[in-house]
Amino acid sequence: MAEAQVPKTISEEGTLSKGEEKFEKWRNTIGLFLGPLVGLLVYFIDMPQLSSKAHVLAAILSMTVVWWICEPIPLAMSALVSSILCVVFSVDGVKKVFAPYADPIIYLFLGSFMLAEAMAIHGLDKRFAYAIMSNKLIGNSTGRILIAFGFICAFLSMWISNTAATAMMFPIALGIVYAMAEIMAKQQGKGTVDPLKLRFGTGMMLIAAYGASTGGIGTPVGTPPNLIGIALIEKTLGVKIAFFHWMSFAVPLLIMLFGLLFLIMYFLFKPEIARVEGGTAYVAAERKKLGSWKRGEKNALFAFLVTVTLWLVPGFLAVIYGDDAPISKNYATLMPEGVAALIGATLLFLLPTNWKEREFTITWKQATRIDWGTLLLFGGGITLGTLMFETKLAEVIGRNLLAMSGASTTWGITFGAIYISILVSEASSNTASANMVVPVMIALAQAAGVDPIPPAIGATLGASWGFMLPVSTPPNAIVYGSGMVPITSMIRAGIFFDILGGLVIWGGLYILLPLVGLAK
Repeated sequence: MAEAQVPKTISEEGTLSKGEEKFEKWRNTIGLFLGPLVGLLVYFIDMPQLSSKAHVLAAILSMTVVWWICEPIPLAMSALVSSILCVVFSVDGVKKVFAPYADPIIYLFLGSFMLAEAMAIHGLDKRFAYAIMSNKLIGNSTGRILIAFGFICAFLSMWISNTAATAMMFPIALGIVYAMAEIMAKQQGKGTVDPLKLRFGTGMMLIAAYGASTGGIGTPVGTPPNLIGIALIEKTLGVKIAFFHWMSFAVPLLIMLFGLLFLIMYFLFKPEIARVEGGTAYVAAERKKLGSWKRGEKNALFAFLVTVTLWLVPGFLAVIYGDDAPISKNYATLMPEGVAALIGATLLFLLPTNWKEREFTITWKQATRIDWGTLLLFGGGITLGTLMFETKLAEVIGRNLLAMSGASTTWGITFGAIYISILVSEASSNTASANMVVPVMIALAQAAGVDPIPPAIGATLGASWGFMLPVSTPPNAIVYGSGMVPITSMIRAGIFFDILGGLVIWGGLYILLPLVGLAK
């Protein structure tokens, strides 16, 4: 195998520099005290627009966001602390506050993580990774691996939820990064390269999550906010946006946004090496070492494919029969994504690898290796988002931000709608954001006497555009659980994609909506 020129920083990727360690220590220490101080400051500021419960929630939310950014304690514990404070300070009752920790989406995570664990245990993720990396079109280029993987995530998310798409591709991304680390170690002549510390790994994780969220805007069924926005537009304005009518502007917009995403990921987390010389030969040799398919791999693949099929069915039913058809609604009721994931996970405990010894595809001890902290983290995020919606805190924030902007034209309000929706989605679920922001934007546009459809669509798309924090969207939480995405890296990339993506959405809608007859 030919020797590749590897930057010196590669050999040091496994540890933080002294400067980085000092920064992390100060970030954690400052955040520990700054969070409560910010919370107290917000609590004692006079806010007549807010109810007493919304005011208390604003203080708790402020403290929690500071702790999520500075990470003085584990993020999952910050989420739990916020829930505890919501009960102690009577924002809501204990049952209501902690109910989101058993939300169906938590079980989607649970089942998906167990499937990923089984795939890793039996080497199926590595088999998939080597198959992708051996494709001649991708070759030895780490950049092409990045863009190809992100495109697959975006395309899948057009037809299934961004959460399911990320969960599906997550173990494959892990396999690719670990395989790449092995290749780099071979080229360096060193024992190991820590895959958790590679920029390439961070880029792969984030392009999977961000690509899935981006792809979700492409079709009405890609993400819940799309369906919410379409329903609200039809209900309040009497304008029905058909499936392919939506795609006529959303798919071109998706292509523009994915191009921006790749550029951001490539330049923020540029792979340590542009090409892996001899990588194709290495991959071929490693694939050969894997040998024939083993029973555990076949079982894990079967469970994976069953789950993926159950996730894909709603998209096909929507295309063939429509979203409102009885068969589509019945399937959604009987087979939600969380149940589909648990069916796949259950199969892992039922499919034997050695019936004589009563050995199955996965054991409970192996299954418990999943990242439980991520489940707690997202449960806390759902709680905060729900309470923001119920106490009207999010609505007041949106109204004040729009008033500060002074927007009064169709496209001025649309610009404000996009960024308000993005901001709200950072601290609450995209579904809650769409439910809250879209009707507010429609009402504001009507009050201003301008066309309300562009602001409504802008708010709908903005609701899917929360990228800064693990709790901003389920895909973020999934990839954060990999250990390859430092919170500071997610915040930095998220800020860029939030701001620049919002501009692309606004510009794209300005050009495309008049062309498809959805703007005057």
